Amino acid sequence: MDDYGLQPLEGGFSGETFLGESAGERTVVRIYAGRGARRGVAAVDVDAAVLRLVRGLLPVPEVLELRRPDDSAGIPGILVTGFLPGARLDQLLPRLSQAERGLVGERLGRTLGRMAQMPMPRPGRFVCHDLRIEPWAEDADLVAWVEDHRVTTALADWPDADYDGLLRVADAAQVLLDEVGRACLVHSDVNPKNLLVDPLNHEVTGLLDWEFAHAGHPATDLGNLLRFDRDDRLVEGVLAGYLEVAGHLDGYDAPGARELLLHRARAADLLALVDLAGRRGESPVAERADEQLRAIARTGDLHATAG
Repeated sequence: MDDYGLQPLEGGFSGETFLGESAGERTVVRIYAGRGARRGVAAVDVDAAVLRLVRGLLPVPEVLELRRPDDSAGIPGILVTGFLPGARLDQLLPRLSQAERGLVGERLGRTLGRMAQMPMPRPGRFVCHDLRIEPWAEDADLVAWVEDHRVTTALADWPDADYDGLLRVADAAQVLLDEVGRACLVHSDVNPKNLLVDPLNHEVTGLLDWEFAHAGHPATDLGNLLRFDRDDRLVEGVLAGYLEVAGHLDGYDAPGARELLLHRARAADLLALVDLAGRRGESPVAERADEQLRAIARTGDLHATAG
């Protein structure tokens, strides 16, 4: 990649994302050397295919170049995309007024509502360049997920009472999720560091880092976005924007739609919250997830927060 003057990209938490320049234009270069390589040789093809699928429908960068890995030569996969304008939402959000938070929330909700309308034939992970879906295991529900994490992760040292409470929450959440019998495209990492917003007009200019994209439950990305940020104006804006675009789906055209949508979003996010809490000790985010999950388990309330 000598054609690109690479510099680590601010906010590139995987350590694999760099800012480059080619023909006078800024680019983003992802080198699949660590976490990306562990996803397998098809990771660069899958990521490029997802970006091409949604470009024009969602604010994602153009794919400029793709180089597949050569394991025999020790050469990692490389994906080069265009550079999107805007400020990262995690940096912009503290500076926004309540009215501006509501406006940004509505635009984020509309973005996720458009994605919720991109149907997939079944839930599962993308495994190749044509986005073929490998279904999850038939028993991959929330209760089984919690039981597995009790054995294999940091949840092993939870008190029995907390674990039993989590099992009850997971069982009820799975019933709620099963009410929606369809799958759609899921980004699966919609959080403020992966969102770009124009600081002047507050339009959403970028949805970044699609490495966890899959076919899954339509409420997953809402749950991810609203996991930790409980600002009332932002949450109400997100729900309003989503229902404006996708309110005809999944029973949201009836009274109580906002409450039902938010409840399903919290239920859908439980899987990721359990996974993060199971990695307690690895990062501040995992610690925060563990605290929040314990609050949910102890209260039986999907909306509970730590502290």
